[in-house]
Amino acid sequence: MTKRPREPIYGAAIAAGRTLFGFWGLKRRVTGIENLPTDGGAVVAITHFGYLDFALTEWIIWLHTRRHVRFMGKKSVFQKPVIGWLLRSMHHISVDMQAGAAAYANAVTALRGGELLGVFPEAGVSASFLVRDFKTGAVRLSAEAEVPIIPVAVWGGHRLMTKRHKVKFFERFGVPVAFAIGAPITAHLNDDPHLATEQLRATMQGMVDELQATYPVNGSGQWWQPQHLGGTAPSVAEAQAADEARDAARAARAATTNTRDSGTPR
Repeated sequence: MTKRPREPIYGAAIAAGRTLFGFWGLKRRVTGIENLPTDGGAVVAITHFGYLDFALTEWIIWLHTRRHVRFMGKKSVFQKPVIGWLLRSMHHISVDMQAGAAAYANAVTALRGGELLGVFPEAGVSASFLVRDFKTGAVRLSAEAEVPIIPVAVWGGHRLMTKRHKVKFFERFGVPVAFAIGAPITAHLNDDPHLATEQLRATMQGMVDELQATYPVNGSGQWWQPQHLGGTAPSVAEAQAADEARDAARAARAATTNTRDSGTPR
């Protein structure tokens, strides 16, 4: 294993996460841990059902390899005074949603330099708790940097914090969180990125299916269980409609702000 320089800020963040997860008494279960590379670059493609999936995945990877994951995040978050400083200190990658070429180049450079790059191919939390359609970024990054994709499915983390559901304080204690780490997948520049991306999505949905089937808590009638398994989570169509309504409301607010700001001052 390559000896890596100490990163006090990242180390402190991991310690804080371990303390929180220990306080909650999370019951972790990991399969496929042998698929995590101890050296070299890799795209870590992660399912996205909850807001803490990035921290949970880093937790597991650090416990087993002592490696740090660099995540890609919106530029607006990096611009916040304290959070932005922390993200930059941990060498995460800022993404300008209007001009993503620089972030893409930085990600390729990081991968070629031997880093683990964490990505969420769904580009947002899935409120239906089914794997949504993927963007092609994970496949393209893997092919260009000539590194493998490591698929990671997380189930149970959404019971801690997720979209459109306020989790009560005591509901987080003792929650089982299951992880499946798939075999490395190789992408090539001459592959059809859309076909390769759909194959990756199908693989990761299969991993989620397995985690759901072996989860130690019965989710029948529960908000955190998808409808086809007897839960009360929104359907894919309902979740999509809610996302579209949210996006329309944001666009309307932005248009109103722009109109107000462009008015002639008195």
